[in-house]
Amino acid sequence: MASLSLGGLSVNRGGGGSSSCKKSLNARNAAVERRNLITVCRFSVKTLIDRSCFETIDDSSPEFNNFAAILEQILSHRLKEISQSCRWLAHLQITLQGQVTWFGYESPRSFWDYIRVACRKVSQNCICSIENMENVSSSRAKGRAWIRVALMEKHLSEYISTALRDFKTTRRFYEDGAIVLGEEANMLAGMLLGLNAIDFSFCLKGEGLDGNFPAVIDYTPYLKFTQSSDSISSDEEELRTLGSSGSESSTPENIGPPFIMDENSWFNKCKRVKQKYQLTLEQKGYLEELLRLRENQLAESVSQNKLLLQRIEDSDLTHKLEKEQLEYIIVELQDQLKSFQSLDQLSAEVSLSQTSLDPAHSQDGDGKQDMLNLLNEGSSVERVMRPESGRPPGQSLHFCWPQFPPPNNGPEDDCEEQMR
Repeated sequence: MASLSLGGLSVNRGGGGSSSCKKSLNARNAAVERRNLITVCRFSVKTLIDRSCFETIDDSSPEFNNFAAILEQILSHRLKEISQSCRWLAHLQITLQGQVTWFGYESPRSFWDYIRVACRKVSQNCICSIENMENVSSSRAKGRAWIRVALMEKHLSEYISTALRDFKTTRRFYEDGAIVLGEEANMLAGMLLGLNAIDFSFCLKGEGLDGNFPAVIDYTPYLKFTQSSDSISSDEEELRTLGSSGSESSTPENIGPPFIMDENSWFNKCKRVKQKYQLTLEQKGYLEELLRLRENQLAESVSQNKLLLQRIEDSDLTHKLEKEQLEYIIVELQDQLKSFQSLDQLSAEVSLSQTSLDPAHSQDGDGKQDMLNLLNEGSSVERVMRPESGRPPGQSLHFCWPQFPPPNNGPEDDCEEQMR
């Protein structure tokens, strides 16, 4: 790189800066192209799906024609050109038995050359059928026929996915920066998957397969301009103002009279300003009412919060009192239990002492028990000795039992009776 100085002006001669700037510009342009094509492809798929809900999609549908053009542009993005040797061979033709045979590729190369190589692995593919079509001769026309057949078979997404997985073949046909080599390729296969739900009907002998003209994308269905709400003047007034500012009379040399608006224009402008003011006023009133409502809700929430806090404090105090009362009751019950245990022990000792001090009572009790046993035995003997037959009626057996004198109660028994 050489440097030349002329009167304080420095001129650099070299391609270092320009080459880097050119590379960055090319990279930016390639990124913009990829983004534009992928975005418009997504829009076209959505319009196709929406249109299929009302009518059958065929060659006459503008949505399909636009989608086919977009897909053709995507698959042709940065497609490698034919080498010089192939171009020279393309001009050679040899006539064999009345047939014309071409060596090399036809001019120019199209995306069909890539599809027929990369999609051979698809099961039950239509590559051979399209190659053998009689009315389709050019490579571009075969590619357009393949798009239609793949859509009717509902396998377009499968074809694209299979071709993109063959990265070696894709690198052989496309240059760096192509859509099929970037991250957008996966997005493309995902977008085309939604077309499997549409029933297409195409005629493979129509004018749409003509490969003499390139496909052109119509961007107008996807462009929409919405005027900002801050813009007060209408579109006609803005265009008239721009037209007057761009005229020769608006130059500094020839300054004309100021732009005069008619009465209707001023009236329309005032009407729009008034409408905007009324809208702003209504919004202001709505916001003020909403603010008052929120303030009232906040005041109610604060009062409810205070009441809840007071209730919590009262409940805590009540719980403390109840706890103290329960603890006092527990202590009393424990004292009573101890007193009952001492009384039971005292009564047991008293009963033991009484039994040890009263032997005659125990003997008297034994005598009474013997008497009862004897009476029971006598009743059983009377039942055994009573004859069932041979005894005159009305006559019974009588036994004379000895009469025992009643026991003489001593002073110890009298004490026991008094204690009872």
